[in-house]
Amino acid sequence: MDNLGVLALLALLPILVVGTLLLGFRWPARTAMPVGLALVVLIALFAWRMSPVAVGASVVQGLLIAIGLLWIIFGALLMLETLTKSGALQTIRAGFTTISPDRRVQVIIVAWLFGSFIEGAAGFGTPAAVVAPLLLALGFPAAAAVMAGLIIQSTPVSFGAVGTPMLTGLGTGLADTSGALAPEVQARADALGLDHLGFVAHTATQVATIHAIVGILVPLILVTLMCGFYGETRSFRAGLAVAPFAVYAALAMIVPYVTVAYLLGPEFPSLLGGFLGLVLVMFTSSKGFLMPKDVWDFPPRERWSDRWMGTVDPTVEAATLTRRMSMVRAWSPYVIVAALLLITRNVPVIKDFLTGPAVLEVPNIFGTGISQNMDLLYSPGAIFLLVCLMTYLLHGMRGPQIRESWKVAAGQLGGAAFALLCAVPLVRIFINSGPDFNAAGLDSMPITLAQAAADLAGQGWPIVSPFIGALGAFVAGSNTVSNMMFALFQFNTGLGIGAATPETVAALQAVGGAAGNMVAVHNVVAAAATVGLLGREGDLIRKTILPMTYYCLAAGGIGYLWIFGFAFNAGMVVLLLVVAALTLVTVRMLRQPDAYNPEVLPLRT
Repeated sequence: MDNLGVLALLALLPILVVGTLLLGFRWPARTAMPVGLALVVLIALFAWRMSPVAVGASVVQGLLIAIGLLWIIFGALLMLETLTKSGALQTIRAGFTTISPDRRVQVIIVAWLFGSFIEGAAGFGTPAAVVAPLLLALGFPAAAAVMAGLIIQSTPVSFGAVGTPMLTGLGTGLADTSGALAPEVQARADALGLDHLGFVAHTATQVATIHAIVGILVPLILVTLMCGFYGETRSFRAGLAVAPFAVYAALAMIVPYVTVAYLLGPEFPSLLGGFLGLVLVMFTSSKGFLMPKDVWDFPPRERWSDRWMGTVDPTVEAATLTRRMSMVRAWSPYVIVAALLLITRNVPVIKDFLTGPAVLEVPNIFGTGISQNMDLLYSPGAIFLLVCLMTYLLHGMRGPQIRESWKVAAGQLGGAAFALLCAVPLVRIFINSGPDFNAAGLDSMPITLAQAAADLAGQGWPIVSPFIGALGAFVAGSNTVSNMMFALFQFNTGLGIGAATPETVAALQAVGGAAGNMVAVHNVVAAAATVGLLGREGDLIRKTILPMTYYCLAAGGIGYLWIFGFAFNAGMVVLLLVVAALTLVTVRMLRQPDAYNPEVLPLRT
């Protein structure tokens, strides 16, 4: 079979089916993902002619990766339970209320600023595993907490884990099998007078610039969606009311973020941008700067819809605690988590040990050449567990409290396991379907999809490019993996359309790959699991696909103008349409009277 259109439709079929089941029929991921897995196995065996052994090895590889994800989820759940039972979350919640009781302010500080800092330190979905439980503990509905943790998985993601999506994702994605830059990329690097790392850093500055322009609206979009979906009166207007504070908080992170990208390289934009923005906004907020006059809050908990709430409710136990601890003691576990993430990612001796001798290697699965390393000690899951052990001493916890925290966390883990144990093998079969593992000599399913899209888009490819990056992240759950899959293809497509700066197309790939994290299925499953919200993945993706679409369209328009010049062209048209759509939506929100939210239940008497 060599018809590109037919092959592309077959490659797309598992994604379409999973998306339809999750979004259209609102099936839980634990039910939808096995269907997708079965489909991709059949397509791999009969259309791509992968050997059963290669398919089996890909499934085993996926199971090993899923175990690593479950390790992180368990650590996040255990930490939440530990801090709940020690009484720390009661103190943390009171501290945020002191700065501002307004939920709009709290979500921007915790999700956007603190989340960006955690993304810069750890990446790989860690911010949602930290932010969602913390927001839950502050009194947010579980669904709102996860939505917030996912939406901020955009602007900071390209520089997450100390620049891994750039250094490893783009750096490896633009290389040939020898590890050096591919010849066509090397020619462009030579023209710029740059070596391999220098070319990646040069491309990363374009990534940071596009992110900065598009990302300035992310905090405002976040609070607007939160107020509209989880407010008692569906008042999107309530989110728009804090526009000055939201844009200020965006700039507080983005200005140092871009500056660091240009001056220091791709390792620290999100880390330093998030940290400096957090310090600045926390200080100015405590002084009342740009604080809203009216306090916005969720309806009383007893009136929340069941679809808002998960099985984890730390506020119930926190309300029964009478012992209060100092703010320093309460926050110390999160401070230690951040410090350990920085140390393990930046101290060479420690990093080399955790990513070398301490790694469990599973090589050459079934003799196929497919291998997988399990760096469980380098994983954030190990850090969460270590901090929990330290918290027992720091907070003076008793034996029954500790045993109960482990029991609850272990019980909550089971719901996430099955969905991930199906989702990740699906991803690995999809990615491993290339010519090394199929008898048909076909490109892998992701590359086949991208080639079909490129043929359709032609000169308008820069507008489509971010969506290919998002597709890679949706499938793989990782901006880094998306960049590794598609960076060289994107660069060569840029050459094919005559782009003077083909690296800009690769930059658009990275930006789209970051935006795709908002809807990546196993990111959604993992984040939902930390607050006990399993089975609602479709509801979450239906909401986060809105900011993801904005992000990719805006980035595509900017990229087109960057490549072909600032003129009235396709890029300008796309940007004008995005601005017009945002303006129309904003006007309608401001004019529309508040509506009763049917998900909010009447007060129980």
